[in-house]
Amino acid sequence: MKLICAFCFFLLLGSCAMTSYHESKINGVSYVASNDSINEKNIRPVLNIHANYAALMPFGFIRELSHPEIQYNSDKQWFGETKAGVKQYIKVLKKDGIHIMIKPQIWVWRGEFTGMIKMITETDWLVLEKSYSKFILDYAEIAQELNVEIFCIGTELESFIDARPDYWNHLIVEIKKVYKGKLTYAANWNEYNRTPFWSDLDYIGIDGYFPVSDLKTPTVEACKLGLKRWKTEMKLYSEKFNKPILFTEFGYRSVDFTGKAPWQSDRDMNVVNLNAQTNAMQAFFETFWHEDWIAGGFIWKWYHNNDRAGGNNNTRFTPQNKPAEAIIKDVYFKN
Repeated sequence: MKLICAFCFFLLLGSCAMTSYHESKINGVSYVASNDSINEKNIRPVLNIHANYAALMPFGFIRELSHPEIQYNSDKQWFGETKAGVKQYIKVLKKDGIHIMIKPQIWVWRGEFTGMIKMITETDWLVLEKSYSKFILDYAEIAQELNVEIFCIGTELESFIDARPDYWNHLIVEIKKVYKGKLTYAANWNEYNRTPFWSDLDYIGIDGYFPVSDLKTPTVEACKLGLKRWKTEMKLYSEKFNKPILFTEFGYRSVDFTGKAPWQSDRDMNVVNLNAQTNAMQAFFETFWHEDWIAGGFIWKWYHNNDRAGGNNNTRFTPQNKPAEAIIKDVYFKN
């Protein structure tokens, strides 16, 4: 009888271990590349909000949604988007104890949505696959060389994944030959539940721009109510794969109706609403940050020149020098 009880006790401990993913959260910022190198002065504001992770986002560029060749690591790009720049940023951030996620991304000319990238011919698909593999594996090598903690294999590429699932399975195998750290993919908020390869990654990565409220200035409670559905769905999904959810991006603009379609970055959304951003951000943290199946996430977005970033007249996503920054600082300090 004692043996049975002891067995049950250890079985229970094992079961708990399967569902408790992290002792502390990934309290991250999406660190925007610039045309400059960075130094300790640029890192101090990140440390001041108690962030412990930064996502670095080297970009590759394509001319249009059906163009197969990715241009990257060019002299025409900002320094922070190049291989040399990424290395320099990593070294400075790590020197101050900030962990790193490298998150290579594609930019389509005129900002068209990457989820719609789709080739017309089989020949073009093969060219895109070769080009994308080179892009990703180059940065995977840097991630391994500099002991980067997390590597993101792609961002919001749903049509590419839907059309070429075998390629993505092969790509993950090739990445694992190069890079030995943790892997994720940044799925759009409405894409993650049909992404086919979560079993082969360490985190279910979600860009958390869920629609939560149609109110001009949504209250904290309204946003929490709007997030309830998404929380339920994500928890079930996390349990299905026994993988933690990582918000590879999350955030709200400081504008009217910020919770209606949080992914929108239209320039004509130009009415500043700091309360809307603060309330939505607080609701997001109160909904998710105490859950052990949430690994954490990366605020969208954070600029190196903190003194000139954000501010009370700024309508963009950055929380810098806005009331929302205090919310983030408090949550990151406690977690």
